[in-house]
Amino acid sequence: MIEESGVVVSIDGPNARVRIERRTVCGGCAAHGACGTSLIERYFGRGSIHVEALNQAQASVGERVMLGISEQGLLSASFAVYFAPLAGLLGGALAGEALAGFSEGGYGDAAALLGAALGFALALLWLRGYSARSRSRPEQQAVVCRIERGVPVGIPTAP
Repeated sequence: MIEESGVVVSIDGPNARVRIERRTVCGGCAAHGACGTSLIERYFGRGSIHVEALNQAQASVGERVMLGISEQGLLSASFAVYFAPLAGLLGGALAGEALAGFSEGGYGDAAALLGAALGFALALLWLRGYSARSRSRPEQQAVVCRIERGVPVGIPTAP
């Protein structure tokens, strides 16, 4: 189980909306401030994100909690998010180029570009459906594992 701490900001039936502060690993790196990750952090800032999680611990608004997600669920979701657009781009480009090869004229590159764009768009549509279906799959849903007693809200905890 992969865990992260956050603060409950609202309750909606069996789910809790939890605010998590974004963290990077820049503090422990020898190239502190000179890599792409630190540049992105400086540009976008260190804001917070909100996560919908199943409230198994029965946490209340304002409590600091520990969220968890299974490694298998995170791995399968990551694979889908990275692989589907890539497969759509490459498959669409190859299909477009193959279809242009059957016709007269030199439109192979334009057809490949159009096919890649169409394949990418179809992959994003598939990901949208995958995301909707994964909300009902327990292994891909974040869960409020426990309430962290004695940890003041607003003070980040050490990893």
